[in-house]
Amino acid sequence: MRQLLFRAMHQSDDLVVEFDYTDAKGATTHRVVSPIRFLGRDRFLGLCLSREEPRQFYLERCQNVRLSQAADFLMPVAMAG
Repeated sequence: MRQLLFRAMHQSDDLVVEFDYTDAKGATTHRVVSPIRFLGRDRFLGLCLSREEPRQFYLERCQNVRLSQAADFLMPVAMAG
């Protein structure tokens, strides 16, 4: 997963990551994020294209992480949950 995030960080004009995220309350939503940087070993900062603002994401709460073409998305991206 870190390799996918790292790749998207360094190809931010071309790539975003999609994943299912479970928040602290146990709610799961599908996110489209442009990762910015890692925050230690357990988190990363990214621009959430659904919320249109920077958010912190815990790696352990991310599932089904995959790369997608950035050109396929416009803000705001509907957040499925």
